[in-house]
Amino acid sequence: MNSQDMQVIGLCRFSYPAYGGFQVEHDTIEERIAYLYDETRLEERFRLFETIALPCLREQIDPNFDLIIVIGDQLPKRHVDRLHDLTAGMPQVQIQAHAPDQQRPVMKRILNAARRDPSKPCLQFRHDDDDAVSVDFVRQLREAVDDTVALRARYRTVAYDWQNGYVVEVGADGIHAQQVYRPLNVASLGMHVRGNDPTTIMNFAHNKLNRFMPVVSYGNEPMWVRTHSRFNDSRQAKKAHAVPVEPISEDQKGEFVARFAIDEDHVKGVFANG
Repeated sequence: MNSQDMQVIGLCRFSYPAYGGFQVEHDTIEERIAYLYDETRLEERFRLFETIALPCLREQIDPNFDLIIVIGDQLPKRHVDRLHDLTAGMPQVQIQAHAPDQQRPVMKRILNAARRDPSKPCLQFRHDDDDAVSVDFVRQLREAVDDTVALRARYRTVAYDWQNGYVVEVGADGIHAQQVYRPLNVASLGMHVRGNDPTTIMNFAHNKLNRFMPVVSYGNEPMWVRTHSRFNDSRQAKKAHAVPVEPISEDQKGEFVARFAIDEDHVKGVFANG
């Protein structure tokens, strides 16, 4: 089957209060909801979502994909409305509210329910609400799938990993970045799933996909942006290490616009108020 006929499904969790799946631990789900819905934290997440995570998807060269944004069913209405406003004009987006549940089982159900025809193969990717992918990510994912016909015939799932990207910090003073090579990063990591197979990209920890399936890796042009901020859940892990970043150059400002649809003036403007 040609990749152009395959459904592409992206999954983005926006402060969804799952049981499990967080580095920051909480004794009760009420404590987790209070932490996730803290006004200061949510304001930063919205700003990152608006300036980093959404523009690249809005500008995808291949717009033929679905994006499911998963939120908690207790997210206050004003925040739900803000999400709808930010994603207006994006026909790919479905915002789904779900009650707190076990992280992997609920995400697997959501992904499988999104398959329009489960008897056909599909492509899946995860998208964190503070990361970006290149505007040609969907197109490159399809091309990679078409290049691996024999591999897909042998294995029920195959992953595709673009390792070249940027770690950035953003704020009212603009974008500070460092180019890095990081295998099996969440951003720019896709997976092919056979028809009639309920496996999803959420069955596995992203950094362990190569234990369960072949992974085809690419490292040429930068394909993703990963933000580091005070509320990154992954930054709370004991093994997390700082990445030194520097203000981006004039050439990089153009690259960020062209490759990721990230505009530094937009970033400065959004983060200027507080």
